[in-house]
Amino acid sequence: MRGLALLGAFLFGASLMGAPGAALAVDAGRTEVDGARQILVGLDLSKSNPLITDAGYAARVAARLGEELDALPLRSRVMVRTFGVYDASSNHLKIDQVISARARPEDVAEGIQTLVANLPALVKEGKLEAQMKTNIVPFLDTMAQVVDCKAMPTTVVLLTDGAEDSDYGKLTKWGGKLPVPPEAHYEGCEELVILGLGQGFNSPKTTARFRTAWQAYAEGAGFKNFTGLYDW
Repeated sequence: MRGLALLGAFLFGASLMGAPGAALAVDAGRTEVDGARQILVGLDLSKSNPLITDAGYAARVAARLGEELDALPLRSRVMVRTFGVYDASSNHLKIDQVISARARPEDVAEGIQTLVANLPALVKEGKLEAQMKTNIVPFLDTMAQVVDCKAMPTTVVLLTDGAEDSDYGKLTKWGGKLPVPPEAHYEGCEELVILGLGQGFNSPKTTARFRTAWQAYAEGAGFKNFTGLYDW
């Protein structure tokens, strides 16, 4: 399967196009690439997230993400990053892929879907590191410097339980809050999607509390829409 071949490349942080910035090239006077979309996928490797321990759950998340990627038009850009602790050396997996005649959407979708489905095995084998913190807000702050919502319609998809545990706050504590974004650094972005919100906590009240917190954060950060799914 081509997806398995892509998986091998992805584990070394390969960018199959070699020049992801090319996806953002536009004609003078234009602010969008016609028809193209940009998707940032964040993989939460923190130990609280069932994504890295439950193979069945990881497969379902991978299938849901694959549906999103499989429909991308030419010149769309896909970025994949991991997060957890606030330490770049622990989050070295970086994928930047531009959809083209050579990198078809179905092949890119299959490769990334294979990666996500295999996260529990990759962590168990030590190829990826399970992490002790959940720095979601710092991750979004960092990626806001890379993602340009004005270049093309942009969606941010986080595969996470949403349990912020960082210098900004500990959402797992009752009464814990997320910070108010200091600026709308994702202004113009189409949507923030969290898949697996509240997973692992086995509490509908916790899921609802997380969803309320992230809804407010998404609005403050400038996203047009927010979707937080516990399951689907």
